[in-house]
Amino acid sequence: MPKVLDNIQIGPMNWKMTVEVPKLVKKAQAGQFVILRVNEQGERVPMSIGGLDKEKGLLTIIYQVVGKTSALMTTVPAGGEITDCVGPLGVASHVENWGTVCLVGGGIGIAPIYPIAQAWKEAGNKVITILGARSKDILFYEAEHKAVADELLVCTDDGSYGHHGFVSDVLKKLLDDGEKIGMIMAIGPVPMMRVVANLTKDYDVPTWVSLNPLMIDGTGMCGGCRVSLGEETKFACVDGPDFDGHKVDFDLLTKRLRAYGEQEKQAMHRFLAEPGCKLADSVKSFKYPG
Repeated sequence: MPKVLDNIQIGPMNWKMTVEVPKLVKKAQAGQFVILRVNEQGERVPMSIGGLDKEKGLLTIIYQVVGKTSALMTTVPAGGEITDCVGPLGVASHVENWGTVCLVGGGIGIAPIYPIAQAWKEAGNKVITILGARSKDILFYEAEHKAVADELLVCTDDGSYGHHGFVSDVLKKLLDDGEKIGMIMAIGPVPMMRVVANLTKDYDVPTWVSLNPLMIDGTGMCGGCRVSLGEETKFACVDGPDFDGHKVDFDLLTKRLRAYGEQEKQAMHRFLAEPGCKLADSVKSFKYPG
């Protein structure tokens, strides 16, 4: 069973988990993901790769408490174990030298763009990274990105740190100022990825997004993670998670993500009501969206 070396809170509802899985890490590449289970009765949940230490065989996962399983993950102590961690899954992000690239991370999406930024930097690109968070207290990985990026731009929705506004505002200014960007990768909330993709259409800049539809097996058999790209249907688990943002049907993606919203809400409420649950105070006070 995979050993958890640390599992620390890095924001009001964000945690950083480091898992020792040397065989997985040896084969993993930027842009891929894993599926883990906390215990034998737990659901299989996909998680983006937030960092790879090839030398030590360590996988970093940054996760946000949004439901029962992510809340359960917070209870795993340093030195503890999870039932399994399967991967690497999905197709690695395409890497080549485009000249100048821009990585846009919003919210928890700040984590998976980090290994991609490393890979694109190693390929000889000039790397511009834009990080966005609702407020300064939930911003993370700033130092890590600063160590990789040639230019790091930070913004917050409430203006508590960096630029007061959205990642799309900062990206638009870069493009309007004449920055020649060869490729853009945006990862974050669906509304953010949609806005970025719509924006860059007018500038004719290739833009990829990493999608997170509902997923069960992660091998293309269940069909739960299907997404529409124009006239094509793809499976995020085996064809993605990276797709051409200019082709993604974001309306359908949003509807599918909301399909089991009520059931997820009920499961979380039952979990929080269980006696003896060892949860951080911030998780105990969790208010499910909607």
